[in-house]
Amino acid sequence: MAALAMTIDRRMRDDSGSASLEFITVGMILLVPLVYLVLALSAVQGGALAVEGAARQAARVYVLAADDAAARAGAARAVEVALADYGLENQAVTVQVDCETPDRCLTPRSGVTVTVRVVVPLPLVPDVLSLGNVAALPVEGTATQIVSRFWHAERTE
Repeated sequence: MAALAMTIDRRMRDDSGSASLEFITVGMILLVPLVYLVLALSAVQGGALAVEGAARQAARVYVLAADDAAARAGAARAVEVALADYGLENQAVTVQVDCETPDRCLTPRSGVTVTVRVVVPLPLVPDVLSLGNVAALPVEGTATQIVSRFWHAERTE
């Protein structure tokens, strides 16, 4: 009986073969959330860069347009192209244009501010039970451009 107890005790203290199992288990527990965190942060950062670039380009296009209708159409197209470059072409986007002079945005030396908002979905989240709405982050980008005092003179001639 004592020999059996010593054999069981010796086997319980023997660690051979368990290090790899512990490494795999702890590695998976720590590595999977870390990889997902990197994927999620890169998706949000990509969305932030997309809306910032879209807002900047839309503001540039807006202040160079001949009239307000062409400016709004050009800005909308610039936002669409910029978001498509980052793979966000199917997302709901909100574009807001604010002017220093509300009645006429293209007044020389006035500022035009374009704000672009989009909701970036987190990666690897299925759209089951409408989790896509919960597992998404809103990002916003704003850019301001000044209408050139010389650009108006060139358009009227």
